Amino acid sequence: MLNLAPLMLEKVGIIVIVAFLLAQMRSFRQVIQNKHSTNEKVMLILLFGTFGIISNYTGIEVHHHTIGRAEWLSEMNQESALANTRVMGIVIGGLLGGPAVGIGAGLIAGIHRYTLGGFTALSCALSTILAGIVAGYFGKKRKQKGKQITPAFAVIMGMVLEAVQMLIILITAKPFSHAWELVQLIGFPMIFGNGLGTLLFMLIIQIMKRDEERARANQTNQAFLIADQTLPYFRQGLTIHSCKEISEIILELTNADAVSITDDQQVLAHVGAASDHHVPKTKPETGLTRRVLDSGKISLARTKQEISCIHSQCPLEAAIVLPLKVKNNIYGTFKMYYTEPEKLDKVQQELAEGLANLFSTQLELAEAERQTKLLKDAEIKALQAQIHPHFLFNSLNTISALCRTDADKARKLLLELSSFFRGNLQGARQMLIPLEKELANVKAYLSLEQTRFPNKYTIDFQIEPELEKVLIPPFILQPLVENAIHYGFPQSKSQGQITVTIFSKKNLLQIIVADNGKGIPEGQIEVLGNQVVDSKKGNGTAIFNISERLKGIYNGQASLMLKSKVNRGAAITISIPLDSKGVFDQDVEGLYIG
Repeated sequence: MLNLAPLMLEKVGIIVIVAFLLAQMRSFRQVIQNKHSTNEKVMLILLFGTFGIISNYTGIEVHHHTIGRAEWLSEMNQESALANTRVMGIVIGGLLGGPAVGIGAGLIAGIHRYTLGGFTALSCALSTILAGIVAGYFGKKRKQKGKQITPAFAVIMGMVLEAVQMLIILITAKPFSHAWELVQLIGFPMIFGNGLGTLLFMLIIQIMKRDEERARANQTNQAFLIADQTLPYFRQGLTIHSCKEISEIILELTNADAVSITDDQQVLAHVGAASDHHVPKTKPETGLTRRVLDSGKISLARTKQEISCIHSQCPLEAAIVLPLKVKNNIYGTFKMYYTEPEKLDKVQQELAEGLANLFSTQLELAEAERQTKLLKDAEIKALQAQIHPHFLFNSLNTISALCRTDADKARKLLLELSSFFRGNLQGARQMLIPLEKELANVKAYLSLEQTRFPNKYTIDFQIEPELEKVLIPPFILQPLVENAIHYGFPQSKSQGQITVTIFSKKNLLQIIVADNGKGIPEGQIEVLGNQVVDSKKGNGTAIFNISERLKGIYNGQASLMLKSKVNRGAAITISIPLDSKGVFDQDVEGLYIG
């Protein structure tokens, strides 16, 4: 018994070494870890069946009390038996692959063992098949309960089923005296040898799984990091600037030697190796990119010839090119290049595919956001275009009357009316205008109103110097002045006072329109600006429109606030960010049309 133990450890070592070498193969790791399809189950049957055959060939022949030499066994004496590690592989196969794998591998190894002969041939064949059935059954049951196949559980199964093999030998092998002598000699070395081998084998698989999980976690974290840093640029769409920033981020965070992004017509960005001839604003240099744009399918290249760059000295020797899709339409390509083909491994492929899917999703979201903004802009333009028709008719009637009594003043008012409506038309086409334009529009409106009601009110402008060029939304000041005139003191016998104060404070432009009129009832203050109210004199549409436009333009960074006391007046304060570039993410000067 003691002489057999070292030899059994040697045979265990052979199987463990084979297992370790297989664990370095990605195909083996995938088969072990995935939920097994029919093809993968066939592979596992062949794999663990082969382990059993190797164990048979490398086993130790035992003839009565004599232990044979360590050699490759192709046939045995009919009075001999075989000490080996066959059950170890079958048990592990059944535990990992389930009953089908256990039975299949058990049949392969058991039938092979039977062909080698020996007085325990039938016993060993039966016990091997039984080990596969039992291991497969308990492995499946354990998985159904949501439990893992731990090394401890596998060791217990391996040792128990090896002990069952000893029992089957005692029951079926003839003569019994020889069987008993054999079990006494090989029983404990085989039980503990197979237990140790099973432990080492399962530890290798466990380490392999842990390494795969760690690699996936690192890859996921890397993808999330790239997504987090590139998201602000994808929201801008595929532009030369945004694509350059995206490519630089990916180049820094991956093993790629060059990163490139194209739309369906031209290169938008290329950073890293070969930047001298892969230039933005030119057509794609490689045939590989053009094939992906035509087919919409991922393409891999591991040679310069497959990349098909028109420059013979191009250092790029491997690439993965992926289509960027928006609503199943080819929008462009995302490319990762390598100067050495070995760098383009499976991890890089999976990362690139994940990034391409993520980028396609981000482009779809950016397009949806752009469409939403266009719709919002259209709503804002519609609000800006609202003009009170009665004001036009009243003004024309006033000018018509003056034509008979004061032609010069009528001419002046006609020019003011023209200026007012020109400002309205320009404002309806623009998101922002300079403050001085809005003030000019207000003063044109006041000239017409004060002609109709010469002694009804006075108005005072208090404007902080150097704010005339600040950009503000059109039609936010004139409606407030109009409201103060018409609703602040509609039938007051005393002259009303309106003050327009504009100044900067804490990087905000403050616009305050205050009057000393009748004020706003307390119940209306809470709803004005948030909804249209029911009133005989007005419904708050102007204030509501201004509030909605501020929300749409400044994304919540602007505000409108009302304060009032009945019969003592009202004040409306608008706060607008002075740094509009941060709000729009674009050059706001482009929003103003001369």
